[in-house]
Amino acid sequence: MLGERYLATRERLREVMHGIAVLARETRAEGLVVDEENAPAFDSPFQFLVLGEVNSGKSSLLNALFGREFCRVSNLPDTGRVRRYHHGETTGDREAAPFLDDCARPLAFLKDFHLIDTPGTNSAVRDHLAPIHAMLPDLDLILIVFSADNPWEATIWDRLSRLDEASLDRTVLVVQQCDRREPADVQVILGHLRELSLKRLGRVPPLFAVSARRAWEAKLTTPPAYAPWQASGFGPLEDHLSRQICQSYRRRKMLDHWRKHAAITLQQIEERMDETLRGVNRSDRFLAEIEREIDSLRQRFVLRLPRHLAEVTGVFQSEAAWVAKRLKRRLGPVPTLLRLFTGERSGPEIESLFIARLQAAVETVATQDAGETVDVCRKHRAALSARVLEEIGVELGASEELETILGPAKERFIQRLGRAARSGIGSLKVRHALEQALRHRRTSLKTLVALTLLALTAAGVGGTLQIPWVPWIALGIAGATSLLFILNSYFTRREIVGDFRDRLLATCGTFAHALRGDYEEALRVFFQEYTGCLGEVKRHLARQKFELEPRMQRWNHLFLALKAVEQEL
Repeated sequence: MLGERYLATRERLREVMHGIAVLARETRAEGLVVDEENAPAFDSPFQFLVLGEVNSGKSSLLNALFGREFCRVSNLPDTGRVRRYHHGETTGDREAAPFLDDCARPLAFLKDFHLIDTPGTNSAVRDHLAPIHAMLPDLDLILIVFSADNPWEATIWDRLSRLDEASLDRTVLVVQQCDRREPADVQVILGHLRELSLKRLGRVPPLFAVSARRAWEAKLTTPPAYAPWQASGFGPLEDHLSRQICQSYRRRKMLDHWRKHAAITLQQIEERMDETLRGVNRSDRFLAEIEREIDSLRQRFVLRLPRHLAEVTGVFQSEAAWVAKRLKRRLGPVPTLLRLFTGERSGPEIESLFIARLQAAVETVATQDAGETVDVCRKHRAALSARVLEEIGVELGASEELETILGPAKERFIQRLGRAARSGIGSLKVRHALEQALRHRRTSLKTLVALTLLALTAAGVGGTLQIPWVPWIALGIAGATSLLFILNSYFTRREIVGDFRDRLLATCGTFAHALRGDYEEALRVFFQEYTGCLGEVKRHLARQKFELEPRMQRWNHLFLALKAVEQEL
């Protein structure tokens, strides 16, 4: 394709500008980039005008240059109309002006080239070349075609000599149909044309001798035939036309104009992305500051722990005293005697009772603390909403959403401390010592009860057998063992209850220490759940970072591509 390098550069620039336009819209940057309004100026096709006498081979030259038979070729004189070929979805000709027809052809190369074929300078129709005068300033190349049979026809030289200097700069002289003359004759013709050009024009435009017929035949073969192509003389002509296209100052200036605007837009995009990045960093710092605030709120409650643990210690001591009284009642002589026959379960029952009461007391304290914590979080959230909206532009949501976070968090806080109280008592192993003491007491009391029963039995047997003094002795022994039972149950009860109470009170510090760790962890989990109200802020920042990183990568790619286009230009 003629001007392939220029067209590739233009297409590359178009792709870069399209990418910049998309990125500019995404980042809300402003700049002049290619769009529907200015794309026609950017994509304006190259315009070639072919001028020559009737049957000089103008149409054949255009067909051979582009390898398509789109120009009508005839040995008869044309009707005298200028034909402008351009791209169209369907084939069709229409009259655009007097002596000018617009000819649409569905050929891809016509998107980049508008080709103007003239009927002939020596046509019999008057004023048939009038349409081309308005076209001259916009033409990229003017091909003056001479027939090798008669290259000195006056009409074409008269038309050529009337071209201005700017048009002559874009003019190329082509001697067509050279296959009809001998090579030596062709060289003579070229020499005469150079001399004539100096006389008539004051310069010698680029001059080529070609055979469109041979070039056309060479292009029709697969692969193209090299020898006929070389003999046609089209190689030097096409190389020159491609250089003219690629080195066109007007065209390259237009591309550079768009490249500069693209660079300006790219710089504005960079500034917008830098601004966005700075905003994301500010938001990150702001979010970190809020999280530190929330952590400081947690620390405030942690610092209150000694006072709250003192309350828990007081509760523990009061409950220990209460449960010791319950144990004392359970270890009375009569209840003890009954349980010798029904079974002793004082250890598990007393422990369960103590755990239940202590857990309820700890949960009461935890409920009060959780309520205070929720109130503090609500106040902090109310003040935080306005700050987040002002700093980041994100609304934290309705207060109902906060309640859906704080309500369950409060319940879990209370339940966690209640479970901690239950497991804390279990780990103290107070029940083990109690049950061991109760087993020893039960054994001794059982022995005394057995002796009493044996003595009573002996008294009954002695009385039945009417043995003198035996019943009285046996009854005395039974009374003595009963008295020992009462005294033993009383003294062992006092010892066991006192030891149990002392052991509970001795473990109070251990229980409080164990509860402290669970209390701090429960607070950490509570405030961690409270930070869930910042979820929308975190998602907003995550979206910004997710969008920013690929945009920065695209910016780097576009920057390098634009630099490559700059090097080409």
